Amino acid sequence: MKTTLLSGLLLLLAPVVSAQSVTKLAATKANDYGLVYSLPRTVTEVTLLAECRIEEPGEFYNYAERYLGSAAADKAVEKSSIRWQLTGAEICVLADVPTGSETYLMQFKSGNPVYITVNEQGTPLTINAEFEDEIEVEESSLIGKDLTRSPLDGKSARYAVTEEMLSGSSIAKRAQLAADQIMHLRQSRQDYLTGQADNMPDGKALEMILANINAQEEALTAMFLGTVQTKSEVIKVGYIPSGQSENDVVISRLNVVKGFVAVDDLSGAPIYLQYQVKSRGELPKTEKGEDKKFPKGGVPYCIPGSAEISIEYDNAVKAEREFEVSQLGVVFGLESQFFTNKKEQGYVIFNPLTGGIREMGTKE
Repeated sequence: MKTTLLSGLLLLLAPVVSAQSVTKLAATKANDYGLVYSLPRTVTEVTLLAECRIEEPGEFYNYAERYLGSAAADKAVEKSSIRWQLTGAEICVLADVPTGSETYLMQFKSGNPVYITVNEQGTPLTINAEFEDEIEVEESSLIGKDLTRSPLDGKSARYAVTEEMLSGSSIAKRAQLAADQIMHLRQSRQDYLTGQADNMPDGKALEMILANINAQEEALTAMFLGTVQTKSEVIKVGYIPSGQSENDVVISRLNVVKGFVAVDDLSGAPIYLQYQVKSRGELPKTEKGEDKKFPKGGVPYCIPGSAEISIEYDNAVKAEREFEVSQLGVVFGLESQFFTNKKEQGYVIFNPLTGGIREMGTKE
């Protein structure tokens, strides 16, 4: 198998789709009874999720304990801060066929109804067997989220601030008026919930009134206790496994204030990828323990090896996975007669990620 491998190559992969189309090719006179395909290269995609926490103290922070009590004041935001943390990582195993990869020709004699199914990249899926399922491409479950709402945003926060609060002669006076308004809102809510309010509304009207009271109270309380907002960001980084183990490959960096930064930006802490070769594919052996020779006219397939990838950040493992790797394997061949026996026609189902055999047998 002809491949070009760059150790530790990092790249951004194309958008992942949920399924690929399948094409069925038959050995006929039109193609001189020859079927052409390529064996895949195993690649990985690492998805990283970072969450940002933004804290802002309230205007009346110094009066939180006086008006809301010590228990509430203990939870108040003391100073402005912004902090990014890596909260998730996932490893997806994919496959591609690099430009210039070696192609293989399965040549058969006329009169043999052999067919092969391949995916969009020309990677073999089956020989003499229908491919009944869609090719599901692995996708990460990690998603980014927009900045959460602040209780001080929106109409309810504006309604909560009375004219007296706006014209207050000092911050202490405004804090007292804000606390009085909180008590007033709580009493109003109690009146509505117990049915003691004048002109009691019904159904959705009551729900809207209570929702507005709650939002106003939340906004006024935030003026004492401060606000905490969060957002998250996802990036995807591709990694092509090589033939040798690699340690401490920096795939991204995370700055506590800026979030994800470039690999060469030393203001961010490194996010490491560790790649460990676990096993290598071996050729089948003869009874004498010698490597079997590639059969004449054989149908090439891959006998893969295996490796493990782990993602580490701040001395903690965030994700790890062991998987088969075609680059750690060897190419061998199945006897072409296996597929042309009319009494017991052979079939094979390949692993589209490695080109290895998932299942093989004969049809009755």
